[in-house]
Amino acid sequence: MTDELSDMALEAIEKARKTGKIKKGANEAIKAIEKGIAKLVVVAKDVNPPEIIMPFKPLCAEKKIPLVTVATKEELGASAGLTVGTSAVAILQEGEAKDVIKRISEMSQ
Repeated sequence: MTDELSDMALEAIEKARKTGKIKKGANEAIKAIEKGIAKLVVVAKDVNPPEIIMPFKPLCAEKKIPLVTVATKEELGASAGLTVGTSAVAILQEGEAKDVIKRISEMSQ
């Protein structure tokens, strides 16, 4: 289930990057969550120190924003169109990823 969610989240980021709008990095993602404009938030499991991604779970729960964890910063960065890893990505405008994000929301409840 989690592998499937991870794959779907990475697919959603790729689609939203091309046809919608995303924010890359922990600080940008946190701002999007706090403003309530994130549609989906994805964080990497291998972030060091782990305190960087600790605020995401309670914030996303409070704002009712789906949160998905993927294995590595590198695969998260690659799906966001970066040549380096990133700790977090927030999707602000779904674009063609709308259906994938809807499925993720349903699966992660």
